[in-house]
Amino acid sequence: MNDAAPPRDAADGPDAPIRRPIRPREGATPVMAQFLDLQAQHPDHLLFFRMGDFYELFFEDAALAAEALGIALTKRGKHGDEDIPMCGVPIHNAERYLHELIRKGFRVAVAEQLEDPAEAKKRGSKAVVERGVVRLVTPGTLSEDALLERDRHNFLCAIARRGRDLGLAWADMSTGALATQFCPAAALEPTLARLRPAEAVLAAPEDAEIAAAARAHGAAVSELAPSSFRPKRGAARTAELFGVADLDAFGAFDPAEAGALGALIDYLELTQRGRLPRLNPPRREAAEDTLRVDGATRRNLELVRGPDGARAGSLLATIDRTATAGGARLLEAQLSAPLTDPTAIEARLDAVTWFSARGGLRETTRARLRSAPDLERALSRLGLGRGGPRDLANLRDGLAAAQEIAGWIAADIGEGGAILAEATPLDGPAPALISAAADAAQGPDALAELRSTLGAALTDEPPLRLTDGDAFRPGYADALDEARSLRDRAREVIAGLQSRYQDEAGVAALKVKHNNVLGYFIETPATHAQRMMSAPLDQTFRHRQTTANAVRFTTLELTELEAKITRAGDHALALQREIFDALAEQALAAHGPVSAAAAALAQIDVFASHAELAEAERWARPRIDGGRAFRVDEGRHPVVEAALRREGGPPFVPNSCDLSADPTAADEEPSQPIWLVTGPNMAGKSTYLRQNALIAVLAQMGSFVPARAAHLGVVDQLFSRVGAADDLARGRSTFMVEMVETAAILNQSGPRSLVILDEIGRGTATYDGLSIAWATLEHLADVNACRGLFATHYHELTALAAARPTLRNVTVAVREWKGDVIFLREIQPGAADRSYGVQVAKLAGMPRAVTERAQTLLEQLESGEDGPAARAARLVEDLPLFAQAARSDRPDGAPDEAAAGAPALERLAGLDPDAMTPRDALEALYDLKALLHEDG
Repeated sequence: MNDAAPPRDAADGPDAPIRRPIRPREGATPVMAQFLDLQAQHPDHLLFFRMGDFYELFFEDAALAAEALGIALTKRGKHGDEDIPMCGVPIHNAERYLHELIRKGFRVAVAEQLEDPAEAKKRGSKAVVERGVVRLVTPGTLSEDALLERDRHNFLCAIARRGRDLGLAWADMSTGALATQFCPAAALEPTLARLRPAEAVLAAPEDAEIAAAARAHGAAVSELAPSSFRPKRGAARTAELFGVADLDAFGAFDPAEAGALGALIDYLELTQRGRLPRLNPPRREAAEDTLRVDGATRRNLELVRGPDGARAGSLLATIDRTATAGGARLLEAQLSAPLTDPTAIEARLDAVTWFSARGGLRETTRARLRSAPDLERALSRLGLGRGGPRDLANLRDGLAAAQEIAGWIAADIGEGGAILAEATPLDGPAPALISAAADAAQGPDALAELRSTLGAALTDEPPLRLTDGDAFRPGYADALDEARSLRDRAREVIAGLQSRYQDEAGVAALKVKHNNVLGYFIETPATHAQRMMSAPLDQTFRHRQTTANAVRFTTLELTELEAKITRAGDHALALQREIFDALAEQALAAHGPVSAAAAALAQIDVFASHAELAEAERWARPRIDGGRAFRVDEGRHPVVEAALRREGGPPFVPNSCDLSADPTAADEEPSQPIWLVTGPNMAGKSTYLRQNALIAVLAQMGSFVPARAAHLGVVDQLFSRVGAADDLARGRSTFMVEMVETAAILNQSGPRSLVILDEIGRGTATYDGLSIAWATLEHLADVNACRGLFATHYHELTALAAARPTLRNVTVAVREWKGDVIFLREIQPGAADRSYGVQVAKLAGMPRAVTERAQTLLEQLESGEDGPAARAARLVEDLPLFAQAARSDRPDGAPDEAAAGAPALERLAGLDPDAMTPRDALEALYDLKALLHEDG
């Protein structure tokens, strides 16, 4: 291999092209010339080149793939004077390798054999099988289950710019979801944080600002020609795809949205080589319809990913009780985009309440949902031509589950809640969302016909691929039954033939076997080779192959029988293919009702999941309106409470919160929408801040909340700055990250926002930090006028509450006991006067000498009338002479109850320096040293 230049530089991003030298086709074998031609057409992709039962890669592609996949790198001849590196992966296991390559940032072009090798041979013995790229595999265009996460969407997002405004269109090719949004540039980051697209498509050359935002949220960036983003063209392309005269049939789309839709469709057509996936009609979302939550806030609150970036430990993992893959994806989508319309939120809460009141129906429904397969992804694979018999079976079983569940719900509604319900039914009709979901799950007559057809046609457990076995029931198609009979009888003949050959040869170990290379053959152990190849047996059994342990033969009779079996098997397979294609076409013709049934099952699953969670965890239905109330009675942090229960810890201590900004006639005092929270570290301030933000998110997504009661006015923007770290990639210190996030909050939050801030200003000098925190708090109260929680260790800030009636001081209660601090975890009115930092350091296991020294320094720094700086300077000048002698650490670092230097200290205390001569002082010093040595 020519290694003069690396195929991909370590500094290159995941979107960087693979650097390859230009190789001439002259002198290349026909197959290698074909590979080089296809490789040159796809410079940014690794080329999976189909050769028989393997995908092979050559040259730089092989080197990159072998390293990324951990597979062997071999050689295949030469190209000029250059060895040709080669590696390969088996066809049947290719998905696993594709997943690994995509996960590591590669894109793959899949080149298939477009004709049967037998057809190529008809053009000549040296003719090359025709091959072509049938698919480009990129992060946003995955459809196979092995390449996707079961419980989250895999979005491809196109972004079109129109001045300072943007249009976004996103699709999940694996489910058919399609939506758009028009947003100002400031709303791009929260939208990308919500969607977390796998891939973003931009106009070439890429817009650096948009590309950076997309990459910051984990998206690979791809480019298309600017012409693909033209609004008129995009509107026409979308209308053509869905068979309507005008895009206005689906809503009033902004030109930027239309441009993004067109680019999205172009990119899908490009990567799927003209075979577009079946997409649902575009759904237009407005930015103001959902709670705006930026990326920093999502990370701080750990909404869908825990502290280590995994799903475990997140709010999503804690509340997920869904039973289906579609329900899990919908739950994440709703948690990522809580609503801002009180009417829509209340409609969801009505549906949860309905299921909460029907324990029997809920339990039965959830049990049936657990056996329901993923309808959306099965339908998508069929639409892309990548489906198999098992996808049809998934449609059959999923639609049967939908019909059954719809029937139970309809019966309960019809009987006023008497069916499968223990509780008193809700007053009035069933919630609209429940009735609509039941109707969609039942579907029209076309869906009933499809259910019936698939049930009659498919075996109970069809194979994954048609070539793996029989997919259709006996009796469904007469022609198929006849072809199978011929095939199966031939197998019986093979068994009889083997028995006869054993008798003729006198070799009981003789077997008739089959493989894809030799076809049918006769095999005996090598110990019988001489007998089989001697007269008279050599006249019947013709030698074909010798291996280390066996000898293989054939006969004229076996060769003729093989031809008959092959014809019968091929005919049966061809008939199965015809039946499969007809059933797939029928399923795709019912795409709309099937998609609606899938969405209904997911919605029912989420409602039942919320109800199950509420009943199990004692959550309450929140009251939601358009005001500026924020009252939470005995709220709890759902993730922390679950962790304490799981680890056998103490029960979670609930706390109330009232940030209401709308005073009522019953209020004797003015509203106090901003609370200043003080108290020691580890006391629970951050937990308290987060739990109230999470309660707002849960309520607006349509879930019950972990509280005894809650009344919330809709929040339009949620901001959180809790904890920070360096952003080394962009050259930002911890304090700079803190200031950037705080600036975003002060520049964007308004009266309907909820803001939680923790320890603003702690990353810089004391007076700098105090000044910044002071000014930030004033700005939130006077300018932003938002609802908020502001936690701090700057106790000087508590004085602001006296000057601003909209501020309220609260503190986390603690008790001191014998020099230690006990955290009570209770929020009480008032302000803390201490941070108990030394006591927390003791709990953390700091060496005893350090904490004792720290306590001494703290007392001296806090005493006197001069400033802290002067007191600190005086302490440096007056360091205790024997501070080191007072250390009480054991060699293993654990604190020792008996201070090692205690005898020396006692001797020191008994000395009178004024009465000592220099010689007496020197002898005393030696004695002290000896005592310290004896005590270790």
